[in-house]
Amino acid sequence: MMNDKESILIDIIKKLDSVVIGLSGGVDSTLTAKLCVDYLNAEKVWVVTGDSKSIMSEELEYCKELASWLELPVDHFVIINTDELDDPNYTANPENRCYYCKHELFGKLTEFAEKIGAKHVIDGSNATDLTDYRPGMQAGRELKVRAPLAEAGFTKEDIRSLAKKLGLPNWDKPAMPCLSSRIPYHSQVTPEKLDQVARAERYLRSLGFRQFRVRHHDKIARIEVEDLELFLKNGLRERIDRKLKEIGFTYVALDLGGFKSGNLNIDIKGRKFNG
Repeated sequence: MMNDKESILIDIIKKLDSVVIGLSGGVDSTLTAKLCVDYLNAEKVWVVTGDSKSIMSEELEYCKELASWLELPVDHFVIINTDELDDPNYTANPENRCYYCKHELFGKLTEFAEKIGAKHVIDGSNATDLTDYRPGMQAGRELKVRAPLAEAGFTKEDIRSLAKKLGLPNWDKPAMPCLSSRIPYHSQVTPEKLDQVARAERYLRSLGFRQFRVRHHDKIARIEVEDLELFLKNGLRERIDRKLKEIGFTYVALDLGGFKSGNLNIDIKGRKFNG
């Protein structure tokens, strides 16, 4: 039984005709892809994942698994290389860094859509994103990228609920934004920093953490975890401290405020939404 929002969303998708979807591995883009495969001719659906140093290699492999799960036609899952790290506007890490990243990605998706004759490029942006600071959405608007979930008023809660109902394997998967989001604004983004963050977060995940971030403050690794009790278990604190110093950090700090998605946007959000 569909609710009103689901009916609106499916109606939007049915009118798209043919699409190129940016697949990040998260639940938002996966749900979008699933609905397109279900309600459009599968031969008119292409799923594309961007590959760069700002993306965990595990996420790229996971996108390949999702593409298999979606049962896409042969050659309808494509990996493209994005070159945001070649853009000094991006690596300078301004507050609108995501604009340059998304402009690079959406530009490549648009070129691909034109090449194969697809009518629309779409992504998994949703109504909850509209309440946060998301400069990447400006790039989407400029390049005419559609966002069916946002258009239908789907919040993150709505998305997880429908994804669970449809049996998506990642319906409860924690969000995994690009690694550059761990570096404070105006601190240079470099491949070395991204690699340190990736190695540190890979280690924490191996210890059983699910919701966490390792923020890169030059010599300091600031760890945000949802499960503080796990962090403080016997010997774990010392092991994490030792491992992250091996990775290249001089100091390792635990944020007592715990995990907060978009934590580096707090000051910006205050200005954008309250000022």
